[in-house]
Amino acid sequence: MQLAKIVGHAISSVKHPSLHGWRLALVQPLTATNQPDGEPVLAIDVLGSAHGQHVIVSNDGLGARQVVGHKNSPARWMVLGICDSQRAEA
Repeated sequence: MQLAKIVGHAISSVKHPSLHGWRLALVQPLTATNQPDGEPVLAIDVLGSAHGQHVIVSNDGLGARQVVGHKNSPARWMVLGICDSQRAEA
């Protein structure tokens, strides 16, 4: 699990069948000091997070594939929780 910030959302008319119907968020993983940690990644967002919110993400590919219900899905990242905005900025 890792802290991340929602930097956008993705819309695609052509995607893997396992991703149809799922909201996709572009998340920027963060370090413990809220600095960017690598490049932004695409994550399944079942919680409906908003742009700019801090979230907890997981890169457990098996867990993401279980969520979408497809063992060959390319899904790897997913949003697990939305952080309290006051704590995320501290």
